[in-house]
Amino acid sequence: MGFKYLAVSRDAGVERLTLARPDVRNAFNDGMITELTWWAESVIADTTVRLVILAGAGPSFCAGADLEWMGRMARYTREQNVDDASELARMFLTLDRLPMPVIGRVHGAALGGGVGLAAVCDIVVAAEDAVFGFTEVRLGLIPAVISPFVIAKIGRSAARELFLTGDRFSAARAREIGLAHSVVPAADLDVEIARYQALLLAGAPGALSAAKQLIAEVSRRGPADVMTLCTEAIASRRVSPEGQEGIRAFLEKREASWRTGR
Repeated sequence: MGFKYLAVSRDAGVERLTLARPDVRNAFNDGMITELTWWAESVIADTTVRLVILAGAGPSFCAGADLEWMGRMARYTREQNVDDASELARMFLTLDRLPMPVIGRVHGAALGGGVGLAAVCDIVVAAEDAVFGFTEVRLGLIPAVISPFVIAKIGRSAARELFLTGDRFSAARAREIGLAHSVVPAADLDVEIARYQALLLAGAPGALSAAKQLIAEVSRRGPADVMTLCTEAIASRRVSPEGQEGIRAFLEKREASWRTGR
């Protein structure tokens, strides 16, 4: 499969996967979701890949959903939204199940689903000026599909604050709550990633895979157990009056109705 929205290269067992829609800050559309899923499914059994580095081209890591995709989902029926959200869930589940270590290289903005991508990485190296945020409630939506992965990383307390306020937060805060593991000046991102790369390649490939599997099994409930709940939840919000109004306001670049009375 040739890629339109991704750039992939491999060197000595290190796979570099780059989101390649810099003109829209690497925002998701259904094509990128399909390509990420296909890539993950193809590499999951490839024993020649020892490490994955996930990055974004251009000024940002990933800014969430793009306008065209959001415009289409606003016109979907509830059943179509369930199908659409299920494809997104499949992508995150497949990425989360990769047996080899995944390093996330986060710079610029990581918003909505972009934070979900960071959450399925084993190690996240973030630039000091990176900005994170779960902004869905400001669109009348909720971060449902990414919630199992995010809550597993940051816990219920941080999720309660950040999911409900929709506030953007710094890389330093991301490290404080466990979403990022190292925060460095943007110019030092690749140096820090090279340090982690050396550490990970010093481990036995089978042992690293077994350690990831152990963590997944020891953790309480896996994301797969709650994905039906999550896809149903976001589909309901997308077709709700608030969800419809929030998406329309975003696309029309205006305040949502619940904000105009402040």
